[in-house]
Amino acid sequence: MNQLVVAPLVVALVAAIGTLLVRSFPRLQRGVSLLGGVGYAVAVALLWGEVDPLGAAETIPYQLSGWPAPYGISIVADPLSAFMLALSATVSLAALAFSVQYVDAFGQRLSYHPLYHFMMVGVTGSFLTGDVFNLFVWFEVMLMSSYVLVVFYSGPEHTRAALQYVVLNLVGSAVMLLAIGGLYSTVGTLNMADLARRLAAPAQYGVDTLPVLGLSALLFSVFALKAGLVPFQFWVPAAYRAAPAPVSAMLAGVVKKVGVYAIIRLYFTVFSALSLQGLSLPGLADPAGVPSALAFFGPVLFVMAAASILVGGLGAVSRADVDGLLAYSSIGQIGFIVLPLAIGATVPDVRVLAVTAALVYALNHALAKGLLFLVSGSVYSAAGTIQFDELGGLTRENPVLSGTFFVGALSLIGIPPLSGFFGKMLVFDVAGQSRATAAVALALVGAMLTIAYLSLAWNRGFWGSKSLAVRHGNPATGVAVVVALAAVVVVVGVGFDPVFRAAEAAANAAIDRQGYVQAVGPGGGHA
Repeated sequence: MNQLVVAPLVVALVAAIGTLLVRSFPRLQRGVSLLGGVGYAVAVALLWGEVDPLGAAETIPYQLSGWPAPYGISIVADPLSAFMLALSATVSLAALAFSVQYVDAFGQRLSYHPLYHFMMVGVTGSFLTGDVFNLFVWFEVMLMSSYVLVVFYSGPEHTRAALQYVVLNLVGSAVMLLAIGGLYSTVGTLNMADLARRLAAPAQYGVDTLPVLGLSALLFSVFALKAGLVPFQFWVPAAYRAAPAPVSAMLAGVVKKVGVYAIIRLYFTVFSALSLQGLSLPGLADPAGVPSALAFFGPVLFVMAAASILVGGLGAVSRADVDGLLAYSSIGQIGFIVLPLAIGATVPDVRVLAVTAALVYALNHALAKGLLFLVSGSVYSAAGTIQFDELGGLTRENPVLSGTFFVGALSLIGIPPLSGFFGKMLVFDVAGQSRATAAVALALVGAMLTIAYLSLAWNRGFWGSKSLAVRHGNPATGVAVVVALAAVVVVVGVGFDPVFRAAEAAANAAIDRQGYVQAVGPGGGHA
């Protein structure tokens, strides 16, 4: 059953090519695209069943062309990658179904559907790859598609946003490629399992650990850029506001999570093996007294998380439109995801809980923020504006649509029994167990800012008397889709126990370096 590992990748690729081939037949193209989205979700579900995060929690490698690791290309599915794929499949199917109604016929026929599915090819490959160079390759596949989707409307504002997005990510890609080349010349391998094995015994393989630390720091900056962490967040507001609503939902809900996944996979699974005996810095050693590369990144993650929460929250409060508010909110929420990772990197006793908290919060953010961007798209398609001073009274005009926004907002705030409550509770639990007073204070400030800007959005955009724009529009586009996604947010919260167990299994898989090395290493899988 190893072939199931590549099934989501193959389905996404077939959907991309299929929609490109039938572009002259618009209705058929839309049907093929939706069929591809459903097929992708089915492939992810089958792979989930094979990995079995709630049971056996298997790590299943697939070695392309039968070449064993580390010589061939490894594709690996484990509870961590399965969790991220399930998140991606849910948000991408909703955004794709919304696109069929939202994007105009010319745009869909021109390039939208092939680009969308190629972006999913890159996302899927990033979650499944077992070596660092192919992580770079899949990043580029994902980013090249997203470049065009950001500039999809081709206006001056969109072109400026896309140019900024492209330039920053091209610089990031160049830095990533430089770091990967340096790692290969220093360690002699790019296979993640083999990399972890060699870093755990550097003397045996003649590895100089200090250059590896510097190269891993270069890689880290790239992943922080992809995730939109401060100080690499400059591309986020303009790109999210320029892109079509379903693309913004994907950028915030899925594409950003690829950067978070890369940080978890490489630094908690691979670079955690690196012991820095030759380096002495304050706070570098874990409680066992061993200088740790993972502990080195803990304070860096904390500073970035703190800056992201504050910059994102304060920026969202001062926005004058829905998409601008949601874009800055995404910067703040990514800080909440990274905050427990910062604690887990420096406090080994709470490491599993920390990664679990980050994954649960990432899931809630993907669902809730994807929902809110789709609601924003529905409002714009009807009223022709998302400026707060031109909106008002949407609750009376369309209570169903307004109710879905309310569900997404409550989930981001963290009101029980929605999924956001459990994400925030786990973040506070990690901070409390590790006695990280600064983290508790930061989380409280971030939570209050979240309440402030989402209350602002609700009061100015949905409450009050009907504005002229709202009276002349009926925001019906994609309502069924946003209702379904709001229902998923509620169901994930009400039935949280299996979600928590899946996230915990994913966290254990991320931290179980030895298990990953044994499963993916020579003889661990074949085509």
